[in-house]
Amino acid sequence: MAKAKTKFVCQDCGYETPKWLGKCPGCEAWNTLVEEVETKVVTQGILPVGGMVQEKAISITEIAGALDPRIRTDNRELDRVLGGGIVPGSLILVGGDPGIGKSTLLLQTSHKLTIGGRKALYISGEESARQTKLRADRLGALSPELYVLCETNLERIDEAIDRVSPEFVVIDSIQTVYHPAVTSAPGSVSQVRECTSHFMRIAKTKGIAIVLVGHVTKEGAIAGPRLLEHMVDCVLYFEGERHHTYRLLRAVKNRFGSTNEIGIFEMREEGLAEIANPSELFLSQRPKGVSGSTVVASMEGTRPMLVELQALVTPTTFPSPRRMSTGFDYNRLSLIMAVLEKRNGLFLQSQDAYLNVAGGVRLDEPAVDLGVAVSLASSFKDRQTRQDDVVFGEIGLTGEVRAVSRIEQRVREAEKLGFKRVILPAASLKGWTPPEGIVVKGVNTVAEALAAALDE
Repeated sequence: MAKAKTKFVCQDCGYETPKWLGKCPGCEAWNTLVEEVETKVVTQGILPVGGMVQEKAISITEIAGALDPRIRTDNRELDRVLGGGIVPGSLILVGGDPGIGKSTLLLQTSHKLTIGGRKALYISGEESARQTKLRADRLGALSPELYVLCETNLERIDEAIDRVSPEFVVIDSIQTVYHPAVTSAPGSVSQVRECTSHFMRIAKTKGIAIVLVGHVTKEGAIAGPRLLEHMVDCVLYFEGERHHTYRLLRAVKNRFGSTNEIGIFEMREEGLAEIANPSELFLSQRPKGVSGSTVVASMEGTRPMLVELQALVTPTTFPSPRRMSTGFDYNRLSLIMAVLEKRNGLFLQSQDAYLNVAGGVRLDEPAVDLGVAVSLASSFKDRQTRQDDVVFGEIGLTGEVRAVSRIEQRVREAEKLGFKRVILPAASLKGWTPPEGIVVKGVNTVAEALAAALDE
């Protein structure tokens, strides 16, 4: 009998080598190579939804368009992130820290789909049927069209999908499912790759929307090979602190929509609740009469959102001052501080600087720059900003304030929440009439913005 061939596979990146190494040459991680038996698995080709094999290439104009509308989940935040709803036949990957609420979100979504007359199948590889029922009782997710299966064998899962014929399937989680023809352990690179390929074929051939729950590493990335994220149609990250009630759902890949949208939820005893007005939520605990606090108008996809920035500038006791940022890019913070020092005469070389975005949101767009500069200057000079001011604009290296997009939506959001004045780039005022009831102050430089915001 021939000896079985083995190989060593990195469990982080999928790098393969015939011998064991302490450090993976692919991702440079230590002690991640695991010995696996080489197994040849015959992978069937992906068939089109009609089930007929295309034997030759055809013109794109001759291909029938997709007539199936998106599946609305009755969850506005989830539909927003997905681009308007779930696309039939799509494969979605959801990742997040343990205990963050992934299973709760998907069980609630499955229940809402069954209320709309659709059939859903929830497959759990980590909980028993009784444990899933306890969770469903707490969430009120009880419906005769919601089926639950506790199974990790891929062949039995395939049989259950054929028997139930659902329109929506949840696999919780992909790391627990194993293919009997693959000899490696569940959760290994080979198992995850082969099981995901199998679910992708099911989704494409039968038109079933399948959601895979993925574990994450300590660095926050989805565990397993990067190929996993390339194979699926949509990758969602469920973020938030376990000790805080707010959760953010963010898309990092979406073949059917934008990756700039975020969904905001609040974890309650009865499950996840949508946050209809996140701006009001993030500003509800804003302090009064203190320096270093500024409200900025940021765009998250198509949604304008007002968020509070808090800055603390204090003299340092070390030769090298400390810079720390939460929710904002550290390099961008250093750039803005350099502009304030060079162009506006603020001596920040001997100051520690700390910046925090209240509410746990991460702001990435350049329009937040001016709000960061105003917060830093307010804390440095110990002069408070006006409570009814909103500031936004991009800062250039020469100290100019550059125009940004979506001016009308930002100003309307500020007016809706009761703010009286908006400080924005003067170049953005061209070809646009500000609404009545709110003062719009256009500035060309950072110096003008600081003078207006700090009443100098």
